[in-house]
Amino acid sequence: MSILIKRPIHRRTVLKGLLGGSLVNVALPFLDCMLNDHGTALAATGSALPVRFGTWYWGMGHTPGHAIADKPQTAPGIEFLTETQALKPYASQLNFFGGFGMPLDGRSNYTHFTGWVGNRTGTIPQKEGEITNPTLDLIIADEISAGTRFKTIDASSAGIARENYSARSTESRAQAEISPVALYTRLFGPEFVDPNGANFKPDPAIMLEKSVLSAFVEESQSYAKTVGAADRERLDEYFTSIRQLEKRMALQLEKPEPNEACLVPKRPAELPPDRLAQAREMPNVIETHAIMAKLLAMAVACNQTKVFNMVFTDNFANVRKKGESYTHHLLTHSELIDSDLGYQPLAFSFNQQCSEALATYLETLSSIREGAGTLLDNCLIFASSETNYAKLHTIDGIPIYLAGKAGGRMKTGLHVVGGGDPITRVGFTAMKIMGVPLRNWGSKSLQTSKAISEVMA
Repeated sequence: MSILIKRPIHRRTVLKGLLGGSLVNVALPFLDCMLNDHGTALAATGSALPVRFGTWYWGMGHTPGHAIADKPQTAPGIEFLTETQALKPYASQLNFFGGFGMPLDGRSNYTHFTGWVGNRTGTIPQKEGEITNPTLDLIIADEISAGTRFKTIDASSAGIARENYSARSTESRAQAEISPVALYTRLFGPEFVDPNGANFKPDPAIMLEKSVLSAFVEESQSYAKTVGAADRERLDEYFTSIRQLEKRMALQLEKPEPNEACLVPKRPAELPPDRLAQAREMPNVIETHAIMAKLLAMAVACNQTKVFNMVFTDNFANVRKKGESYTHHLLTHSELIDSDLGYQPLAFSFNQQCSEALATYLETLSSIREGAGTLLDNCLIFASSETNYAKLHTIDGIPIYLAGKAGGRMKTGLHVVGGGDPITRVGFTAMKIMGVPLRNWGSKSLQTSKAISEVMA
């Protein structure tokens, strides 16, 4: 009797044959036989499936007492109330963090700004518009983005490109793609190389541009020696961006590995002029978000990026009901609280739709099979807002969700109670889960070196 021994198949395996007298190669998709027995790593190399990091942002926080039920201490089980019912099906795929503090150390609370800056950079701004440290997505991107075409991808369904919450400094704030067509073109346009395509030919123009950049970088090293220290620092930052561009071009000159999860989506339809004029009406924001969620998810599955940011509504929530002029933001301040309900009904409905949109985002990521699980299983999603209760501009207790299994690095299904600890503990934990070698993060009272061990596998 003979015994068949399973032999690992490399992801670069191709099928060879004849077609019309010519030799043809056909790339295999990302098959189970290319993985180990658990579907968590490549069998031929032992390399684990990549873990990706994403952020998801919504404006105006939530309605305390009507979103997530309070708990006296950290424990399994999240009780989703009326405002967040849409997230209940994903209770086992996320953690909720509440009750964390944001001490100001004597600085002002610049409404709808201080909250997200402190939450994402670990530092309270001294003045409105100031961002002194990089946001956590970029810290993670610096650690894990090698080998992808884009260091980060930023998208927004709110229709305001500048209202994006990824920045290295005040002067270096990323602009988000706000058009589904533009996002598609950037991700899957002429420069995209289908990893499952049978034919691959490097673009001669890219080869030439890469060669020119290489020569330019070499010459720059000599030029830098002729200028002062401040200029050398500026030149170093500039040339670093050029080196990153060169690496991106180098990736475009290589045939990507086959990937079953990567299915190139259809190009979105161009929007008519009247639809563009109504871009911030909530039904249109929801529709745009759903399209962008699919494009981002497939870009991640196709290894275009390992770090991605999605803005559903901006920090001033400049979204409105169809045919109305008042915005979500204005409602949080002007609408009366219903004495029977205990909240502002119209503002509450916007908050509900934010929860529904996050549920759509998680469903989109979980619908893509990858290895033994889903794309969401191999992601860590940091979903947050800039305030707790928008009517009062409170920034203690800003709601945060961490979703996904992070490739098995995160336990889920927990309600984590902060007890007034600095909110930076959540971001610090996310960065530790993603493998960033930090000893501490944040400044002054927001500085922390204490990860939340309860959620770390």
